[in-house]
Amino acid sequence: MNVVEVAELRKTYGQVVAVAGVSFTVQDGEIFGIVGPNGAGKTTTIECLEGLRRPDAGAVRVLGHDPWRERRRLAPQIGVQLQESALPDRLRVGEAIALFASLYPKTLDPRPLLEQLGLSQQLRTPIAKLSGGQKQRLFLLLALLHDPRLLFLDELSTGLDPHGRRAVWQLVRATRARGTTILLSTHLMDEAEELCDRVAVFHQGRIVALDTPSRLIARIVGSLRVSVRIPEGAPLPPLQSLPGVRQVRREDGTLIVHADDDRTVAAVVHLLVEHRVPLRELRVSSGRLEDAYLALTGTAVTREEQ
Repeated sequence: MNVVEVAELRKTYGQVVAVAGVSFTVQDGEIFGIVGPNGAGKTTTIECLEGLRRPDAGAVRVLGHDPWRERRRLAPQIGVQLQESALPDRLRVGEAIALFASLYPKTLDPRPLLEQLGLSQQLRTPIAKLSGGQKQRLFLLLALLHDPRLLFLDELSTGLDPHGRRAVWQLVRATRARGTTILLSTHLMDEAEELCDRVAVFHQGRIVALDTPSRLIARIVGSLRVSVRIPEGAPLPPLQSLPGVRQVRREDGTLIVHADDDRTVAAVVHLLVEHRVPLRELRVSSGRLEDAYLALTGTAVTREEQ
């Protein structure tokens, strides 16, 4: 069963085409990821699904409803964590939870959520006194409070330290285990690879690839990744001509080769040794979603985006 159905969605702002006819579905119970550089159309697409923006063209159905025309029917069934949110500075955490709980006939017990998100000691803390990461975790709690059928997460991990990210990831998995469908927009490729069943790669308002992370990696850049530190300007043998080599590039003094299998990796190393290329910090690892993303969009994920 499809929880979300999008067909030829289009949205423009004046002469700027933000979303240029995208189509996809989200299945019941899955975590569906949307990744792409800034300005790719991710947030605009999500806001159309949430009923916050009216599409210029195309068809959108969310839980059987038109989000724009049937917002009142849809709202109680979805949870939304926006890319940017705000609450009154003097409002306390406990008061915010009580306020949001009053909007729904039935809510979850917030205590386990507070514990898992590390906010148990902040119930009397004003919003203005929370750190950026604490605010982000609070908004996630508020989006989950009424136990929605569908949860929208736009830049879930913004402002979170590694420990906070892991705690949030665990909560997302537990939420899906309860039967909630999740649509996640993120700049963090490791987050998409870790959490998502399928990923849509957005670029310039279009979907350029849609598949499971593992299939995207295998199809676009190969299953294995060889990296080795090499001297600046060192000549390289014709690695790209080897069967099974998908991509060869230099990046900050490191040679990166994407390969299909172990045999290809062995051939790469043999050719480097044969041409007397010094092998420093040689590593072989699984292919990464970030590599596939870079190959598809030609755009690196920047620190600002992360």
